Amino acid sequence: MKLAEALLERVEIKQKLNVLQNRLLNNAKVQEGMEPNEYPKDLLKELDENIKKLEFLIVHINKTNEITKNEKGFTISELIAKRDVLTQKYSIVRLFLDNGSAVINRLTHTEIKLLTTFSVTEAQKNLDKLSKEIRKIDTEIQGLNWTTDLL
Repeated sequence: MKLAEALLERVEIKQKLNVLQNRLLNNAKVQEGMEPNEYPKDLLKELDENIKKLEFLIVHINKTNEITKNEKGFTISELIAKRDVLTQKYSIVRLFLDNGSAVINRLTHTEIKLLTTFSVTEAQKNLDKLSKEIRKIDTEIQGLNWTTDLL
């Protein structure tokens, strides 16, 4: 199984777990004299099976990510960390840029005029570079995911 397939299966299992949670909650109580639509014992058994599968996938995905390296010697784990922190930085700078570049209309000439404290153009160029770097890292991660066998 390729790493990418394991990642897709992990997503699928997480979705199943959310559905199972709702099914369990919907069948936790029943009116006296009635039968539940689904028996919690069966649902809990299905939950245990899916939890075991998820644990297996997480362990093996993490091992694979920690061992597999790109051409520059960075592990997938390192690339994911880099992408995640750059994405966080992007979000913060995007919000800062949006806030600083927002047009504030004064209703009268006596109102205080607010000025941007930075170059919007330069900040946008830097944000575009950051976005390109994130896409490049993400593409590299995706490529490794589809060419790497799960350990």
